[in-house]
Amino acid sequence: MPRVAYVNGAYVPHAEAAIHVEDRGYQFADGVYEVCEVRHGFIVDLRRHLDRLDRSLNELGIGWPMSRAALTHVIREVLRRNRVRNGLFYLQVTRGVARRDHVFPSKDTPPSIVVTAKRTDAAAIARKNTEGISAITVPENRWDRVDIKTVGLLPNVLARQKAKELGAQEAIFVDADGTVKEGAATNVWIVDRDGILRTRPAEHGILRGVTRTTLMDVAKPLGVKIEEKAFSVEEMLAAREVFVTAATSICFPVVSIDGKTIGNGHPGSIAQNIREAFFDIAEKTLI
Repeated sequence: MPRVAYVNGAYVPHAEAAIHVEDRGYQFADGVYEVCEVRHGFIVDLRRHLDRLDRSLNELGIGWPMSRAALTHVIREVLRRNRVRNGLFYLQVTRGVARRDHVFPSKDTPPSIVVTAKRTDAAAIARKNTEGISAITVPENRWDRVDIKTVGLLPNVLARQKAKELGAQEAIFVDADGTVKEGAATNVWIVDRDGILRTRPAEHGILRGVTRTTLMDVAKPLGVKIEEKAFSVEEMLAAREVFVTAATSICFPVVSIDGKTIGNGHPGSIAQNIREAFFDIAEKTLI
């Protein structure tokens, strides 16, 4: 069955989906996006993803392209038309189409919106959960507002490509003082030597991941102590466990960083327990 995309008010064949050449997302990366998992016919944590979309739009001064209820309907319809019951949807909102100029266009310029959906490889995800993944560290070189989920991801792209060339699956950004920030497409967690689950505070310097937020709700009933406390590369390499979280992967154990083995070189129990309990706690919206 051919894929279908939603573009600025119309459902169109995915292969024919297009935006104007002067869309500001294309020319300036002047836009934001969200990616959300779909599991067994339910959208996972949709409310939190739309809340974050609202924040990102407000931070950049971009208006909503439609009401929240209408956008929810479009998301569901795109998923239904693509027959995605296990996979993800991607949505992107830009400041719209206008003659190329660095300053904002007139306020009556309508935002552009694209929504797509696809199935994911469940076997590949299961394999990464079972075997763990490897990562590398890279110097932080992004702009200061990484708390906004913008489409300006070139440093992330280059970091991920470097990881791939070195046989790794994720790149972890590190500040000049050696403090761990986040992955190119993930939040980073460690279980330290005292058994405490730690992640960097999200007030500044990282994206407040939706999965990161839900994971905190998941960990509490499991009796796992959590601290939002920064940690160094040295602490990360010495940790009992390291794992990364994102909407499309939930919780991938990291068993090697920069060629150094983490823990015993196998996925840890806390990551496993959190992953198994995650969908019992996460909000689920029927397609």
